[in-house]
This record gives sequence, C-alpha cells and structure tokens, in this order.
Amino acid sequence: MILRALWLFAAGLPLDAQLISRPVPPPDAVERGQKQFVAQCGFCHGPLARGGESGPDLVRSEIVLDDEQGSLIGPVIRKGRPNEGMPAFDLPDPQIQDLAAFLRERTQAAINRNAYAIQDVLTGDRKAGEAYFNGAGRCNTCHSAAGDLAGIASRFQPVQLQTRFLYPRGGRGGAPARPTIVTVKPVTGRAVSGTLEFIDDFTLGLRDAEGYYRSFPRDSVKVDIKDPLAAHAQLLRQYTDKNMHDVLAYLATLK
Repeated sequence: MILRALWLFAAGLPLDAQLISRPVPPPDAVERGQKQFVAQCGFCHGPLARGGESGPDLVRSEIVLDDEQGSLIGPVIRKGRPNEGMPAFDLPDPQIQDLAAFLRERTQAAINRNAYAIQDVLTGDRKAGEAYFNGAGRCNTCHSAAGDLAGIASRFQPVQLQTRFLYPRGGRGGAPARPTIVTVKPVTGRAVSGTLEFIDDFTLGLRDAEGYYRSFPRDSVKVDIKDPLAAHAQLLRQYTDKNMHDVLAYLATLK
C-alpha cells in the first residue's frame, strides 16, 4: 500500500484525490450490492464493511481499493479463505459486480475528507492550553496573546485556528506559507542568499533576489537555513492530542 501511495502521489495528486477521481458506481448497483452485502457478509464484516464480529475492515483493504468491478474481490469471494474462517460463495458475475460497486462507494466515502462533518473541536482545557503555550510548548517565545495573537479568535473560527497552527506552512486551509531564507557559501566565491525552493540530501535550490533559480550540490557548499516555522515543525513531533485540544481551547479565548 505504501508503494502504491507513493506512485499515486508522484502522479501529481494526493492519494485521496486519485482514489475519489475514479468512476463513481451507479446508485442502483450500490443499493443492490449493499443489500446483498448485509445479508451475506455483514455479520463478519459489519453492515458498512468497517469490520464486525470476526471479519476485518474491508474499507481499508488493498484488494478492495485496487478492485475494478469485481476483478480482485470476485476470486476471493468464490474461493473463500477457509484458513481464516471465510466460506466460499458461488455468486454470478452481476452479483459480484454489485458487491464491488457497494465497496467502491464505501471506500470513496471514507477517503473524501471534504464530505466529513466537522464536529465541535473545542473540547480542550483552556487553562492547560495557556500553561502549555507559556511553558512546555514555548509558544510565547515567538507569539504573544497581547501582541500578534491579540483578537485572533475574532478573525478565525475554531476549525480555522486549529488548521493554521497545525499546518503552518499552508495547505489544507492553513496559513499562507512563509518563505524559508537560505544562504549558500561555496568553497570559493561569494555567498548566495534567497528563498529556499528545493532541498534533499544531494541538491539545494533557491530563488535569488533577482528571481533566478539556482541549484547547488550539497556536498560542496555550506548551508545556513533560516526557517521561520522550524519551531512549529518541531512541535508537530511533540504534540499529544491533549496538547492540541488544550492549545486550541486557549487560542479560542483570544478575542
């Protein structure tokens, strides 16, 4: 699944967008497939294919994700998996295709983040959030409730606030990305500064003040990176769920 996800990402779209973009199964086929699934498979796999008494969650199954109109799940249904307690079902092609349509609809519904209903996100302890902000989180070394964050809860809804501090580099509705400034010092010649555009273990690319893109091999230069969001990136590795909810509850009071 990891290699498949990397291949899809390389194609230019996130994994969820790639999977949602596949053909949507006909509603009548989904309805027939759901009735059949509940009757024959629901006891083990649950009525919505999310796992049941003894069967696994099929929405997360690689076979289901890769299936096209029963091409992969059909052989499994007909042969069964006796060693795992799954009997064989001798079903005709139309019924296999209806089951495949239902499972395709279930995977697309699970992957489509835009369809998720956002619940109340203010479940944390604002006092604990304030203590974390001024203590272990060290947020107050860069931010101030009376300075840059004054009135922030009046400008953004709680969900927006959460997104902005969890995705500080932008994307997913986060804050606009702030540029990372890098200075490259070759062994000989003048240092070059600009906005970091690309970096890996071998190459670094920057956009200089005149707008030109320049790249350098990492093993032949010294690099000084000034990332304004480095502290946020580090925090993402340290936050617990409680930390995140508590900080959000505190930020929501800054009106």
